[in-house]
Amino acid sequence: MHVPTRILITGAAGLAGTGVRPLLLERGHELVLLDLAPIDARPGERVVTGSFTDPDVLADALDGVHLVVHFGGYSREQTWEDIARVNIDGTRLVLDAAHRAGVRHVLLASSTHAVGYHPVPTTPVRALEPRPDSLYGVGKVAMEALGAVYADRHAMRVVSARIGTAEVRPNNVRSLSTWLSFPDLVRLIEATAALDAPGSHTVWAISANTRAWFDLSDGQGIGYYPVDDAEFVAGEVGEPDEVGNGLIGGAFADPEHELGVPW
Repeated sequence: MHVPTRILITGAAGLAGTGVRPLLLERGHELVLLDLAPIDARPGERVVTGSFTDPDVLADALDGVHLVVHFGGYSREQTWEDIARVNIDGTRLVLDAAHRAGVRHVLLASSTHAVGYHPVPTTPVRALEPRPDSLYGVGKVAMEALGAVYADRHAMRVVSARIGTAEVRPNNVRSLSTWLSFPDLVRLIEATAALDAPGSHTVWAISANTRAWFDLSDGQGIGYYPVDDAEFVAGEVGEPDEVGNGLIGGAFADPEHELGVPW
């Protein structure tokens, strides 16, 4: 049973933040929304306009917060300078500010692109070592490592969620295996908020898809039980052999997308 709490969402104007906000409000949570872009607040929301790389902005946003959901940062390939400054060092700043504010629960939006150069598994796989498909993926590997060291050093509860394809509905063959519905993302957020024992957890953030590439055991170990399944669009999105280059990262691993070149 979930307990309503105050949640800070960084990157709240993005796709994932926009998708979970109304669902979290319906569940009784209070939200603090942090983004550079303007946001129209609903009842139960407080907007902080600014960058999560600004310590003063973070200190304001973290006031009274129980859980940080860190969606902020670039969501595709960028220059190394931008990945290092925003996605990597920005994550360090968020974790450090949370620690200093006494916030013990953090959900980090990692990605399957942290393991994107692995071939698509033939059966659901439980664990994969980092094998990033891009500098963006390298940033997600660094994010997971930062989450681990802050959890170990400061007795925090940090979940690194390797998000597959978070969207309203699956839109291609790949997403039949990698889809994460917004209701299931809310279930993962609430599971993170409820963690008692300190520690770092890396979990596959996908729904309960019939064609899933990933085993959900580690997510279940922290209380994440997704219920949605991408199969309801299986007849609409193409044939099962349309999986591109055969790598988990899909287009991110294609040769035409050069390292450090935004697309």
